[in-house]
Amino acid sequence: MTILKRIGFTLLIILIFSAMVVFTAGNPGEVNLKLLHWEINSPVALAFTVVFAIGWLFGVVCMGLYAFKVTNERRMLRRSLRMSQSEVSSLRSLPLSDAD
Repeated sequence: MTILKRIGFTLLIILIFSAMVVFTAGNPGEVNLKLLHWEINSPVALAFTVVFAIGWLFGVVCMGLYAFKVTNERRMLRRSLRMSQSEVSSLRSLPLSDAD
């Protein structure tokens, strides 16, 4: 199964790299970016790569925060389950009282 994941990851990297090469070849021009007080003149491919990397990092951070939230919730649910199980086992060990 690990080999299939590596092959899939390698194919994904090759696909992204190929898309970037095609995009770069199709857009050889430059773009003028105005960010606050700065003005940057850069190739379209570089601007595309930087924006792609920033988007990827944003996605990784968001998924990391979500994974942290899910892990924390799971830990709390396990703690609650252990407490409930111990309460049920202690109630089962109590003698039954007759309803006379």
